[in-house]
Amino acid sequence: MTVIDRNAPVMVTGATGYVAGSLMEELLKQGHTIHAPVRQPDSTEKLKYLNALAEQHPGTIKYFKADLLDEGSYAQAMEGCQLVYHTASPFTVEVTDPQKELVDPALKGTRNVLEQANKTESVKRVVLTSSVAAIYGDNADLVNAKGPKFSEQDWNTSSSLEHQPYSYSKTVAEQEAWKIAKSQSRWDLVVINPSFVIGPGINPHATSESFHLIQQLGDGTMKTGIPKWPIGIVDVRDVASAHVNAGYTPDAQGRHIVSGYDSSFSDMAKILVAKYGKTYPLPKIILPKWMVWLFGPIINSSMTRKMISLNVNLPYQSDNSKGKEKLGLQYRPLESSVIEFFEQAINSGLIKKR
Repeated sequence: MTVIDRNAPVMVTGATGYVAGSLMEELLKQGHTIHAPVRQPDSTEKLKYLNALAEQHPGTIKYFKADLLDEGSYAQAMEGCQLVYHTASPFTVEVTDPQKELVDPALKGTRNVLEQANKTESVKRVVLTSSVAAIYGDNADLVNAKGPKFSEQDWNTSSSLEHQPYSYSKTVAEQEAWKIAKSQSRWDLVVINPSFVIGPGINPHATSESFHLIQQLGDGTMKTGIPKWPIGIVDVRDVASAHVNAGYTPDAQGRHIVSGYDSSFSDMAKILVAKYGKTYPLPKIILPKWMVWLFGPIINSSMTRKMISLNVNLPYQSDNSKGKEKLGLQYRPLESSVIEFFEQAINSGLIKKR
């Protein structure tokens, strides 16, 4: 049982990120004081969305200069905090050097933050933003899951630097977090494992892969068709609630799959076609797997034939019951998340009418 004083400040790494933005909004709504370590604490342009939130809600943001890979740079921001949220980690699939662009920031950044928690006496709990990517690498892994669905008991053993490097980075980072947490006894670790995150963010021009996907769905990139690629999907605002509840629920412990729906990219497209099919060049056809296998890597270099073979048309199922039972999560309807995300992309200029 870990009781966090709601009047104590909380620290959020990666505060300008997609998931962190919604987390910051929820914490500000509840009146918390947030310590936000950022690279450029004086940059009004980069912090304008967070500052706008702070003006609307009773909570407060205090900025500190820090860098994810700079050892010791989180010391000042973490001082006095009982609760630390570590959300900072890159989410992109188009990389040239996966070790440098994905694994190093995820692994070294996690080590940097958690080792600072070891040195900061006030810290009682760290909530880590991991991913279902640390639970499984490909849909084909479902046959090796410990139960009929992917659960918190499963670990991704199929990803590597060469295959699904993003998933590999999330796996090694979470494993490192558990290693550090178990080496001490003053603070506890609670992990959030979201599936594919969608929904309107506080920054309509965020660089997350989620924004890239919604743009491709609507700008004509996929108008010839879309593969049936089953995935879990969750709204960013529900992920934020999961983080807040994980921080302040005294008996929260372990990993938590946070996923609203077992769905697919083609299901997202179907929802959009029903509402916007006459106005935007949305994909209306599900492509056969052989066609995706043949042409996918030519159109998108980050999509390998191995990925296609191990994911397209193969079932995805995850058990999200722990998050509901232990963190009290209730998920928004998938349709509203998809439509609100698409509307934001239209309003921000990411997607234009034909």
